[in-house]
Amino acid sequence: MSGLSGKNIIVTGATGGIGNSIIKTLYETGANILASGTKVEKLNELKSNFQNLKILNFDISRTEMVEEFIENATNHLGGSLDCLINNAGITQDNLAIRMNLEEWQKVIDINLTSTFLTTKFAIKKMLKNKFGKIVNITSVVGHTGNLGQANYTASKAGIIAMSKSLAIEYGKKNININCISPGYIKTDMTEKLDQKFKDIIISKIPSARLGETDDVANAVLFLCSNQSDYINGETLHVNGGLYMS
Repeated sequence: MSGLSGKNIIVTGATGGIGNSIIKTLYETGANILASGTKVEKLNELKSNFQNLKILNFDISRTEMVEEFIENATNHLGGSLDCLINNAGITQDNLAIRMNLEEWQKVIDINLTSTFLTTKFAIKKMLKNKFGKIVNITSVVGHTGNLGQANYTASKAGIIAMSKSLAIEYGKKNININCISPGYIKTDMTEKLDQKFKDIIISKIPSARLGETDDVANAVLFLCSNQSDYINGETLHVNGGLYMS
């Protein structure tokens, strides 16, 4: 399974745990990858670990610069774009009555608005090739809701609905747009959780464990590959059965 050898791929949010696994998994297919993020040191570390990996330091909250970012990233890849993985995102949790407008807007802007813009400008590139795969990373809580995360859950649910609309618009142009909705995945963030809280979470997961970052990366690989050519506008749940749509 693949068909990704030589394909040009942009991955945002590449320096986190899930991003690292996505880079590694796609790199092993022979794809031509550009990794983007805001942590320069970690980007350079990725570059040292993966020969010929391209890197580009960019903060996707700079919405006025997103078109230029996609242009620069595509040029780094040789002038064309086959796949975009929108993995970048943030949380800024608070109970609704305590959440100020800045906390709400920042999460919506980075998670939803910036994902829309990277997708929009990537589609413009893909239309030239009459081919493209876009994978947007959402979250299980975009389906279930979650305490203290009205902003985050709204942004992730918005990505899902947006992806469906764009899949309808551009499916006829051979551009597939899908989502991956991870559950609780082992990352630096979940490692900081109290063990009792982790045990409560695990007790609700039929697979009886937290997910691995590779579980998400393997789903990305599938949705980028030619094995998923007839899948469009869908959300692939990677949560061990915690949520079943």
